[in-house]
Amino acid sequence: MLRLDRIVTRGGDNGETSLADGSRLPKHHPRIAALGALDETNTAIGSLRVVCKDRPEVDDLLARIQNDLFDLGAALAIQGAIGRGPALTEDYLVKLEDAAKTLNDSIEPLRSFVLPGGTEAAARAHLARTVARRAERDLATLAAAEPIAPILIPYINRLSDVMFILARRLNDNGKADILWVPGGR
Repeated sequence: MLRLDRIVTRGGDNGETSLADGSRLPKHHPRIAALGALDETNTAIGSLRVVCKDRPEVDDLLARIQNDLFDLGAALAIQGAIGRGPALTEDYLVKLEDAAKTLNDSIEPLRSFVLPGGTEAAARAHLARTVARRAERDLATLAAAEPIAPILIPYINRLSDVMFILARRLNDNGKADILWVPGGR
């Protein structure tokens, strides 16, 4: 079990941070940006959970996703160590794809683009979606420079899809979606 006795270490005061294996990287490194984006995604999902506590099926899904994001971060926190850390299998993707299908089954098909908003829960899901998209871009930037676990980018891609579908579900199954009207108000 992990135990953190000291939170303030001053180790990052000179613009570097430690990875899980003890190696240090500058805070502007693409790996640190990707780790930060995963953390922001997890935080946005935690914020969504706050307003979904009365929906156990949604809260359970979001709790599993938050744990998955920690697994992804753990795999990313060991530089050059693909295959070390949590076993990131296709099962991670299958669970997200299954969740997307289940959530989407009762929602009417889209006939326009959706503007972020509607209910508070839907707005938070849209925020989580956009933060996940940023994490995906940061992971793609890192992957262009060095190898990363192959599941990372597809997982975040699927996650943003799930957050979009969940936002529609939280907008009364799409009935409260705010639709884009090109050139209109």
